Amino acid sequence: MTTNFTATRAMFDLPEGVIYLDGNSLGPLPHAVKARMASTVAEEWGQMLIRGWNEAGWMEQPRRVGDRVARLIGAEAGSVVMGDTLSIKVYQALASALEMNPDRRVILSDSGNFPSDLYIADGLVRTLGQGYQLRVVAPEEVLDAIDDSVAAFLITEVDYRTGRRHDMKALTEKAHAVGALAIWDLAHSAGAVPVEVAARGADFAVGCTYKYLNSGPGGPAFIYVAPRHQESARPALSGWMGHAAPFAFDLDYHAGAGIERMRVGTPPILQLAALDAALDVWDGVDMADIRARSLELGDLFIEGVEAACPDLRLATPRAHRDRGSQVSFAHPEGYAIMQALIAEGVIGDFRAPEILRFGFTPLYISPDDVRRAVEILSRIMAEERWNRPEFRQRNRVT
Repeated sequence: MTTNFTATRAMFDLPEGVIYLDGNSLGPLPHAVKARMASTVAEEWGQMLIRGWNEAGWMEQPRRVGDRVARLIGAEAGSVVMGDTLSIKVYQALASALEMNPDRRVILSDSGNFPSDLYIADGLVRTLGQGYQLRVVAPEEVLDAIDDSVAAFLITEVDYRTGRRHDMKALTEKAHAVGALAIWDLAHSAGAVPVEVAARGADFAVGCTYKYLNSGPGGPAFIYVAPRHQESARPALSGWMGHAAPFAFDLDYHAGAGIERMRVGTPPILQLAALDAALDVWDGVDMADIRARSLELGDLFIEGVEAACPDLRLATPRAHRDRGSQVSFAHPEGYAIMQALIAEGVIGDFRAPEILRFGFTPLYISPDDVRRAVEILSRIMAEERWNRPEFRQRNRVT
């Protein structure tokens, strides 16, 4: 193992006394982001004003930062662009894929997918009409459900609730064998597990950056388009920034070259600056080391919780090949238990109806953190500290 996790931990601004096991929902703040944001605001926006688009390289940021993300998902240079939200990128990928496979009418997904992806897909098929449909099956049924009626599948590689991981290689190969396109949502994969979108043959991939990539709340999303599709995939959202010549102010839309056509709106410069600085943490980090250590931490947590908290049921697959970088346990009082944990400085989160979710990010989580978290959780369960009215009061964000 070549990655120095003591050094990476020191790169984060972590609150004293907090064990942060929720980086799978919102990554913590890297120290470098604070300085970069201050510089971008004061020196670029403040002093350059509108000249920043040229002099500070703002216009090139979506592609340049996209290449940095590409390295973390096994993508070719020039195949990833940043901007907008994950929902928009899901819509783009789906709409483009359906147009590329015009004789078919089915989008395939699974019931473990993040609901927002299903909402976007459902909204798209309702808009299109003409017999288009969203077909949703159980996660374990996806492989068998990929047939010659499917135009494209939309699958989140790692289940947001349970951490169950799909087999990207097998599902993509099956899709291509029957003439379907493969769209992967990497929201819970990028920066968490080794991803090889190029080697696995993915047609499209999308993802957010505010989880494991630590870009901050509302950080920009990314979209990957395989080079073989870049000149044929028509951007469904033909925005100004995706035009071949935005400042020609042509009244007719002409898509830009390659991945540039997947740009839509004005790039979020402050958020891109935060992401760019956050990605410095990954310089010198080996994803194989990340994977090995995250599995060790997850195993340590599972072993400790099962020994000390028999009332909690493991909801995450035990097999390493079948899980991402999070561990989930289920309990009917999961929400109250999580609130009691947070009150004692162990921050995870809750997903309805009964999932306690814990993310294990080796960049800043140590084995000692895991042991301490297990100790606190076991005390909360043994003493029923969760059984208090204030812990049952539901917050808007869980």
